[in-house]
Order: sequence, then structure tokens, then C-alpha cells
Amino acid sequence: MKTHSTTILSVRRGNTVVVAGDGQVTLGNTVVKGGARKVRRFAEGRAIGGFAGSAADGMALFERLDEKLREQRSPLKRAAVELAKEWRTDRALRRLEAMLVVADRESTYILSGTGDIIEPDDGVCAIGSGGSFALAAARALVRHTELGARQIVETAMGIAAEICIYTNTNLTIEELVS
Repeated sequence: MKTHSTTILSVRRGNTVVVAGDGQVTLGNTVVKGGARKVRRFAEGRAIGGFAGSAADGMALFERLDEKLREQRSPLKRAAVELAKEWRTDRALRRLEAMLVVADRESTYILSGTGDIIEPDDGVCAIGSGGSFALAAARALVRHTELGARQIVETAMGIAAEICIYTNTNLTIEELVS
């Protein structure tokens, strides 16, 4: 059985960045958990992020990223590059099946095990089963409304949950304001 889980969405607007994740974990055609927490803060609250994919793998990557951010109070960009290099080259880490969205007050990145570090052009990005739905909704709201980042994230995640059977409306939301 294939496990499907998560929609993670990040929106940066004005001096605010928000990362949200839904709480649904599905095994095959059964919802096995509705309140999973896949979004958290890092480095004493200086950064936030969410993961999609294997929970154990996502949590292991979160721990590695947190360590790198705490090392000499490393900036997110440097920590993300170091994690991506290690993830791609380390024999054990290479097998981890997850993706991350991470953000601090200045930047947002998508990280993958293939060494990708992608910074969105418009401050909006998403990963996971319902990521495309949430991304489309968020981009439309950013372009055509004056809503704040949190309202955009909440609305877009609600729209994704209406469309994607692997996404629910039980959200974990973290926010940073400059």
C-alpha cells in the first residue's frame, strides 16, 4: 500500500511569511490519521518549515536542518545548501523519501533529496499530494486580492482540501513577521 499524506503551502506577502500543512495521513484508500503535525519552527523560532513524504524521514531531515541552523547561527540559505549536499551524497540520507519547504524572514526554499534548492519567484510554493491545488489557489489570491499571507494560506488550503482526497482542513500554521 502506498502512503499519501500532506499538503504544505508557503506564502510570503509584505513582511510576513506563513507555512501551513494539513493533518491527514492516508494509507491506501483509508485515512489513518487526521491530526498529524508536519509543520514546525526551527532554530529558536528563526525559521519555519513543513515536510511531505515519509514522516520519519521528514522528521529526521528537520532535525538535521535544525542542527545546521544552530551551528554558529547559520543563515537559512547556508543551512539549506549544506543539508541538500549532505542529503544527496550521504548513503543513509540518500534513501530518505521526503521534501521540505523552509522559510525565514528573508527567503523561502523547497528542498529535495536530489539536491534541489528552489526559491520561488513569487514567494509562493507548495509540496505534497495537494500541493498543486494549494499553489494554484494561493497564486490566484496573491494576484487578485489584498488578503494577508495567513488568510491566503487558510483559504488556499481549504480549496485544496475540497479537491484533493489526501488533504484535510486540520491545519498547522506557523508564521514569521519581519
